[in-house]
Amino acid sequence: MLGTVEGLQFAYTLSPMKPGRIALRRWRWELWHGGRLHAAGWRLSERDAQRALRQHGARVARAIFGLPALPRTELDRGAAPEFVPGAIVTVDAAGVSFRLVPRQLLEEQAAALASG
Repeated sequence: MLGTVEGLQFAYTLSPMKPGRIALRRWRWELWHGGRLHAAGWRLSERDAQRALRQHGARVARAIFGLPALPRTELDRGAAPEFVPGAIVTVDAAGVSFRLVPRQLLEEQAAALASG
């Protein structure tokens, strides 16, 4: 069994996109680790965009430790953590836990530390 490593976090953005030519509501998401964008895309529902953030976060987190990616179905088997946009979410990917932190919150913290 793998041990849990604490302290790993990714920044995320999740926001509705403007309607295009077809009036579909779409959600844009981005997954960041430091200044590096690891994944981005859009989904037709907010819930699917949240799932994409968790799945890509799990893939990147496991790759950091040299572990293979989990099949999407295995990650979806467990109860999905409560995901309120703008909140910090903790995700467990088969022994590798990480936090999804709103990018805006991290930028505000960095600005506060720089000015203070």
